[in-house]
Order: sequence, then structure tokens, then C-alpha cells
Amino acid sequence: MSDQELIYMMAMTRLLPAASDKQRILLRELGSATAVYEQRHHLRDILNASAWRIADALAGMDSVVGRCEQELAYARNHKIRVIALGDSGYPTRLAEADDAPILLYSLGNADLNARHVVSIVGTRRCTEYGRELCQSLAADLARLLPGTLVVSGLAYGIDIAAHRACVAHGLPTVGVLAHGLDQVYPRMHRQTAIEMLSQGGLLTEYMSLTRPEKLNFVQRNRIVAAMADAVVIVESPPRGGSLITASLAFGYSRDVFAYPGRVGDACSEGCNMLIRKNQAQLVTSAADIIDAMHWEQQTTTAPPRQADLFPELTADESALIGTLRRAAADLPLADLAAALQWPVARVMSTTFALEMKGLLTTMPGSIFHLKG
Repeated sequence: MSDQELIYMMAMTRLLPAASDKQRILLRELGSATAVYEQRHHLRDILNASAWRIADALAGMDSVVGRCEQELAYARNHKIRVIALGDSGYPTRLAEADDAPILLYSLGNADLNARHVVSIVGTRRCTEYGRELCQSLAADLARLLPGTLVVSGLAYGIDIAAHRACVAHGLPTVGVLAHGLDQVYPRMHRQTAIEMLSQGGLLTEYMSLTRPEKLNFVQRNRIVAAMADAVVIVESPPRGGSLITASLAFGYSRDVFAYPGRVGDACSEGCNMLIRKNQAQLVTSAADIIDAMHWEQQTTTAPPRQADLFPELTADESALIGTLRRAAADLPLADLAAALQWPVARVMSTTFALEMKGLLTTMPGSIFHLKG
């Protein structure tokens, strides 16, 4: 796909946020984002009256093209894959959903079309019981079905417990983010995100500099639900994001599983309710999921991927490393920004990219330490 087509697709997502279904219809009707751009001043004549608000929004595509060109350059400089709907690397399961994003941004080495994909979600306020379930589930999947891709949202609680369990047991895992790939939210999960890059990675539909707004997390849930064969709920209260994900998965005709909890446990009320209403199948182990999905157990393990020992650096990354080397000491954020004469946001974006490449460590107090 041409760079110009990608830029115009970015412009569509920029002007029509949270309207993936409308973006898909336009691409299907006009044939390409380039055609949408070429017809941007005549869309009222093409679309019916109920879609004139969309036509008016897209008439302003010129106003965001420059920003989209910058985003594509940023992606190329930071080895971020920009995956368009219809590309071979786009998750085929997700593409089945009418509201799938027309663009995804991916960092890492994850196979988004792995033979088996399982999403694991749950409450942010999980208990030790929930963390233990994540550990046993990841360990058993790694043993019984190595190569299974585990998807979650990198949030507090069950999400991060699932990712960390996968990292510990050598299972590929992807975190779907509610913001751009220039940051990780919550910040305390940065180290886990970095570790995930060598056996999975990070995925988002949002450009860099996108803040983690509340609506974005709700939107993110549809990707977690749709890109998997099965969704597993590990601890959930009677309301919350994990039940929204379960409902979405049910709507996408995905298999939904839930671990039961003790009667009266607030963190298990949602799981028990799903099981009671036959909206989720009761499971107690990975073997239950494998049996229910009619997957054949495997015994071979995929060879590990070789890490990139000599990553390429952007001009900003080289400048920041040079500043730390000349200082011959660890520098706090304010001092580093002053030395570089950069805005803090630019420093944060660059340090995050260097952390992802394994060249930098952020210590408590936002103090940066150069490795090696």
C-alpha cells in the first residue's frame, strides 16, 4: 500500500474518531482513502442526507494531512508497523468485525494471526487468587499449546498479571493500548511492556500523542474481544470493562469462558453471573479451554527470536544518548530537558523509545540511566 493511501487513511481516522464502521463503508463505496480525499469536497453529493455530518468532517482532510505525514515518519523512525485493513498482516479475526479499525499501529514481533489467540481480561482490583489463575493458565498454555498468542489491555489487575505470566512462561503476548505508542499507561507497566516486545508487543489504533481518554479504553475493548478465538474472564465484579469485553465477544460470536469464584466474593460476582446466565462457559484450567475449542495439544516449542543487538537510532535518540554520556551520570527529567533544550513531552517520547530498544532505564523519580 502506498504511503499516500496510508496518510489519507490516517486522516479519515483523525476526522472520524470512534466511527470505524463509517470509515469502512466509505472505503468500500469509494474504493480507497485516496478516492475519499479526491472527492472530499463532493461527498455531500455522494452520501445521503443522514451522512452529511461525515461529509462535512471529511471536507477538512487537508487540515490534518500534515499531521498524518508526521505520524507516518514517526512510525518509520521507531520501527512501528502501520497495518491497514486488508493488509496481510492485519488480524484476520478482527477484520471480521464491522467496527474494526481501518488502521493499526504495532510495535514488537507479534504474529497477530497466530494459529490460536486467547484474550484474558478481568478486574483491575484483582486478588491473589486471580493472579494465581493467570500464572497457571499461562504456564499450561505454554506447555499444552505453545505459540498461543495471549491478548490483554496492559491495565492494572488481571491484564498486567496475564502479560507478566506470559512473559515468565515464554508465551507471546500483546497489549492493546488506549493511546499512542509514544507512551505506556500506566507508567509503572513500562518495564513489562518493554519485555513483551521480544515475545509479542503492543498494538493500538491511535496515533502518537493521543492521551489515554476514558472513551478510548471502551473502544479498545472491541479489539481485545474481536481479535481472539476465545475470551477468558478471570475475576470480575458485576459491572466493569471485562464484562463489556465479554458482551462484545459474544456479539462477535467468540467463545467466552469464565473462572468461577467463591459465593460472596465481590471480585468473582461478574464471572459467576456470566456462568449462571450461560453467557460464559465455566473453566478451571487451560485444558478446559483447549477441549472446548477442539484444539489439538502440541508439544513442540517455537525457536526463540534473536533480539536486535544493534538497534538503529533516530537523530533525537542519538542526541539524548550523547547528552547522558557527556554528563557521565544519571539525569532527572528536568535536567535532561534543560540540557537538550527540548520540551518535556519530546524528552519523554524519546526516552520511551530508547527503553523499548533496551538502551535506557527509568529509575524512581523519573531519573534516566544509560545502560552499558
